[in-house]
Amino acid sequence: MNTNTLPAFGLGTFRLKDQVVIDSVKTGLELGYRLVDTAQIYGNEAEVGQAIAESGVPRDDIFITTKIWTSNYAKDKLVPSLKESLQKLRTDHVDLTLIHWPSPKNEVPVAEFMGALMDAKAQGLTKRIGISNFNIALMQEAIAAVGAENIATNQIELSPFLQNRKVVDFARSQGIHITSYMTLAYGKALKDPVIEAIAQARGATPAQVVLAWAMQLGYAVIPSSTKRENLANNLLAQQLALDDADMAQIAALDRNERLTSPEGLAPVWD
Repeated sequence: MNTNTLPAFGLGTFRLKDQVVIDSVKTGLELGYRLVDTAQIYGNEAEVGQAIAESGVPRDDIFITTKIWTSNYAKDKLVPSLKESLQKLRTDHVDLTLIHWPSPKNEVPVAEFMGALMDAKAQGLTKRIGISNFNIALMQEAIAAVGAENIATNQIELSPFLQNRKVVDFARSQGIHITSYMTLAYGKALKDPVIEAIAQARGATPAQVVLAWAMQLGYAVIPSSTKRENLANNLLAQQLALDDADMAQIAALDRNERLTSPEGLAPVWD
């Protein structure tokens, strides 16, 4: 089984830039967030690093995830690119490094970039490695390359409207953790009548309901927000317990509605 434990709750930084991301990360850390998720392509690693440095929270208490961009997958580029990320993040290691998307047109074979990630881990640049946006066939290739026990997570789009059960079931069968991104479906899930009704009945916010649902299914979540009130409210999702009826109602909302599938990057989805 995979011993790569991950915090269940974190702070996403996708689309957040400059002072906005600095403020979001600092506020999040102040409120009690301890996982911060960034990526090379977000163009905010330096600001995330600055926010962490200025937060006063010890580095050892913070779990930092970053993701390697497709142009850095080649064996001779991956480790140097990660070292550059570490400089920006002002740390000598990250806690988790992911391959962000499959290599476009399979230009760099899965075995090559997974091998390079293992090298990065062996050098102490990252404590754990993983993948993002991989379908079952790509997960199988990654497992063949480095072993399932070395793959901490597959970070995938997953929301009440896109429950991605085939990928989840396969990952689970291999002991690979699922991290859910866009869990709130860009806010669409917050306006769903079923979720609103559960929230009302529980005295919770719709966001808390959706995040609690994902965590009860065993997924890690990384919602982002720029508002202190939302950051604080989201954190409280960890205390919310949904019952079987709530979970069944949300399970029924699945309609395979995917919001992100960039042409040239996305694999053939399961």
